[in-house]
Amino acid sequence: MAHDVSVIGLYILDVLGRPVNAIPEGGNVEFIDEIRLTVAGTAGGTVVDCAKLGLGCLAVGAVGNDEKADWMLSTMRGHGIDVSAMQRLEGVPTSATILNVRANGERPALHARGASDHFDVPADAYGFVLDAPIVHLGGTGLLRRLDGEPSRVLLQEAKKRGRTVTFDLIAADAGTAAIVEPLLPHIDYFMPSIEEAMVMSGRGTAGEAADHFLDKGATCCVFTLGGEGAFYAHADGTRFTIPAYRIEVIDTTGCGDAFDAGFITALKHEMNPEDAVRFAQAAAGLVASGLGSDAGIRSFEHTLECMNTWPVQRTGAEV
Repeated sequence: MAHDVSVIGLYILDVLGRPVNAIPEGGNVEFIDEIRLTVAGTAGGTVVDCAKLGLGCLAVGAVGNDEKADWMLSTMRGHGIDVSAMQRLEGVPTSATILNVRANGERPALHARGASDHFDVPADAYGFVLDAPIVHLGGTGLLRRLDGEPSRVLLQEAKKRGRTVTFDLIAADAGTAAIVEPLLPHIDYFMPSIEEAMVMSGRGTAGEAADHFLDKGATCCVFTLGGEGAFYAHADGTRFTIPAYRIEVIDTTGCGDAFDAGFITALKHEMNPEDAVRFAQAAAGLVASGLGSDAGIRSFEHTLECMNTWPVQRTGAEV
């Protein structure tokens, strides 16, 4: 196989600035410390972080035929990512977000949906798109054409081919459960945030939410708990919580995507479950230490060093 992971789904250009305390009135100007462009989205951020962590990556998504797409594709190529499965669509813009990161870490967003609404994976592309041992689908909820039955068929085919399937979503609400639940029997690692898991399941704790999704067919749930760390629950009965690392948080944009990338990388390296979650936490911590969805991540070796040397928080999460 030519790739370690195929990363399918939501690709966005993020324009980030910090610190933004207020939008200037009228035509006035305020000065801020930093502005960045990043390849982002639940697939885009993940594929860049996976590449920086040393994996051979195939990017599978859609962009427009515009200057935003030019920058995104060039940037991904610069990280060694294979972009031959990226679709350039005429007549729609590349999906993009403006993120105004406040000094307290809040990040109100302005999003233009664009090309990701029109993205699908045709059946005749399965042979190439699913030719990697790990297949990650990221962005369910903002993939208007792929969401629902097309995603179920795609993941079912991935499992028929013996792939390990990892999954994350975005912008979950109570209605998202109807989209996600048919996918769960074809998902090995279901990795939403705890907030998303609870709103979709209607349950009040990580453990109860995990029970819900495992009963619906998922093999393993790995929930990010923000400052409380991460919770792991496998159908074989294995359950544990790993506390977050004690770091100075600059911006949490893309931390969930970085967690996904870290966990996927740990699967590639056949780490045990506890170390896999710890490595994913380190990747997320590195991203939180800077601006944007790939900030802080340098390499597999550097992330492993952080995993083994950073102090951890005490966790009081109810699981």
